[in-house]
Order: sequence, then structure tokens, then C-alpha cells
Amino acid sequence: MPRYEYRCRTCAATFELARPMADSSAPAVCPEGHEDTVKLLSAVAVGGTGSAPAAAPQGGCCGGGCCG
Repeated sequence: MPRYEYRCRTCAATFELARPMADSSAPAVCPEGHEDTVKLLSAVAVGGTGSAPAAAPQGGCCGGGCCG
């Protein structure tokens, strides 16, 4: 389930909630009980291997074998 970050306008606390995407814009109450909150934009991290893509071969279209 996605996690969304919110900030309370009353006490300035930031907090996260795990909720369905359909409920991401629904009102959220801060841990202190205040109802005046706003959803924050956050960067999404996409998992992967962490390695760089392979370098293109040198020497043209086929690595130099056919291009004299």
C-alpha cells in the first residue's frame, strides 16, 4: 500500500499514512488530532539493481567489426 506524507498546518508536524491510492486526497488528521493538514509532494524511489546501463559499443553500429 502506498505511503503518503502530510503536514499539519496547525502544529507543523509532518507524518506519513499508508492508504489506498483512491484515498490519497482524503482529509488526514495529524497525530496531535488537528484536521487542517495538507498532502506533500514527495519523490518516488523506483527499485532497481543500482548499476549503470551498459556503455554503447565503440566504433559505430556494430562495434567496429564491419566498418573497416
